Amino acid sequence: MLLCFIILLAFQFLGEMLTRFFGLPIPGPVIGMMLLFFTLIQFPRLLAKLEHAAMAMLQHLSLLFIPAGVGIMVSVSQIGHHWLAILVSMVASTVLTMVVTALSFNYLRGLSNPGAKDKQAEDQNDA
Repeated sequence: MLLCFIILLAFQFLGEMLTRFFGLPIPGPVIGMMLLFFTLIQFPRLLAKLEHAAMAMLQHLSLLFIPAGVGIMVSVSQIGHHWLAILVSMVASTVLTMVVTALSFNYLRGLSNPGAKDKQAEDQNDA
């Protein structure tokens, strides 16, 4: 299991290195996760090995939110000064996420079941 954690940390480190080297505006762990995703597609046997370690980490995921909570508490004075901007951005991003998710779902549903669109149109015409 230790080897699996080392592999996961190596991808995070690789993503961080790429972000800093190329000056990308994307966080390093996100790039590392994308690299890991494409690696797992290429090597499905690696997925089977990493799955156990990943599930163990997910069971303790709530512990990973403690540093974020401490960071929020330390920055509470700055949050108080910018509460309106934070509130607006949270509401706008939530609404945007819901809209994009709904549109993506409808689009992918149409791709996976092409006859459903014609049947739905016929049902609406019959009503």
